[in-house]
Amino acid sequence: MTATTTPRLTASFWRSRRSAALAGIAFGVLLLAAMTMMRLALSSSDLAVLESDSSRRRLVEIGLNLVPFAGIAFLWFIGVVRDQLGVVEDRLFSTVFLGSGLLFLGMLFMGAVLSGSLLAMLARSNVSLEVWYFGRDSTYTLVSVYAMRMAAVFTLSVSTVGLRTAAMPRWVTYLGYLVALVLLVAAGEHQWTQLIFPLWVLLVSIVILVTPPPNRAVDAVEVVEAAS
Repeated sequence: MTATTTPRLTASFWRSRRSAALAGIAFGVLLLAAMTMMRLALSSSDLAVLESDSSRRRLVEIGLNLVPFAGIAFLWFIGVVRDQLGVVEDRLFSTVFLGSGLLFLGMLFMGAVLSGSLLAMLARSNVSLEVWYFGRDSTYTLVSVYAMRMAAVFTLSVSTVGLRTAAMPRWVTYLGYLVALVLLVAAGEHQWTQLIFPLWVLLVSIVILVTPPPNRAVDAVEVVEAAS
C-alpha cells in the first residue's frame, strides 16, 4: 500500500488549523484558570492557614482537576501544529518544539501530582513539617524553574517556526520572543509572570483561528529549491 493510499486515522477537521486553534484556546483557558486558582489559594504558604481554611484547599483541588484536561488540549495542540507544518517542517526546530512541549507537560503533571499529595497530607491529623516543606519546595522548583524554562524554549521554537513559515503575524512572533525572555529570567522569582505562557498560547490560537493559512504551494517550491 503506497503512502498516497494509506488511510489516516483522523478526519481532516481534527488535523486542521481550526483544530489546533481550538485545542490551544482550551489549553490556555484551562491552564490559566488552574494557575490562577493555585496562586490565589497558595498566596499564604503558612501550613496552619491551609490546614484551617477549607476554601483554600478546595480551590487548590479544583485547579489540580483542571490540569489533566489542559494537558490533553496542549498535547493535541502540539500534534496538530506539527501536522500543519507539513513539507516546510524544519527537523531542528521541530525536535526542539516537540521535546520542550513534552518536557513541559511531563513536569507540569508531576508538579500537579506532588501538589495533590501535599493536599491529601493536610487531611491527616499529624502533618510532618519536614515532609511538607520538602514537597512544597520540590513542587515549586519543578514547576517554576524547570517547567517554565521548557515553556520558554517551546515559545521560542513556535515563534521561530511561525516567523520562518509566515504562519503568524510578525508581531505575534516577536511578542513570543519577549514572553520567552520573561519566562527564562523572571518566572522562577515572580510566579504571577508564569501566567503569560498560557496567555500567549491563547493569543496564538486566536490568531491562528482568525487568519488565513500561508500559501503552502509556494512554501513547498521554496523547500524543494533549497534542497536541490
